[in-house]
Amino acid sequence: MTTKVTYINANSPEFKALDTIVDKNQQLLQILNTQYQTPTRILAQVGQIIGQVIDPSVTIHLPFRSDYGRHITLGKRVFINSNAMFVDLGGITIEDDVLIGPNVTIVSVNHAQDALDRKSLYLNSVHIQANAWLGANTTVLPGVTIGKNAIIAAGAVVTHDVAPNTIVAGVPARVIKSTLN
Repeated sequence: MTTKVTYINANSPEFKALDTIVDKNQQLLQILNTQYQTPTRILAQVGQIIGQVIDPSVTIHLPFRSDYGRHITLGKRVFINSNAMFVDLGGITIEDDVLIGPNVTIVSVNHAQDALDRKSLYLNSVHIQANAWLGANTTVLPGVTIGKNAIIAAGAVVTHDVAPNTIVAGVPARVIKSTLN
């Protein structure tokens, strides 16, 4: 899948405007993660953070973390385990029936390699297709698409697209089995 990479210069007005949204998001996350929440209230609060009505079939275990919040899209019957982190300014799409293990990090933002421009951002969306399973402590890097029914083994660092119906493991993640039945 080809994704569009967007560049935001650290000295631009667009970059400076991000602080307001990030600050608001952090306030909402602080309330979400430090008070008792019913499952219904969790969905309502996360829905407010991401700006989307979340289907009641979704399960989210706290704590739930994001940096920006507004660029996360969740399908139906998604399960997100404790301590998931979504660095979502570049966009994160999670389709129906995806399972996300504890301590998973999904990142859609990178910094410039040039030391003089290091604070500038490159945004590159992440797409997790239907029925994928991300094991505990998985890290998914910017621009990655994880295919339908794929399994990401615990602790894997996913640096490239994962084909549908495959299992990947390791750092960096590599295919260990294809054509799941």
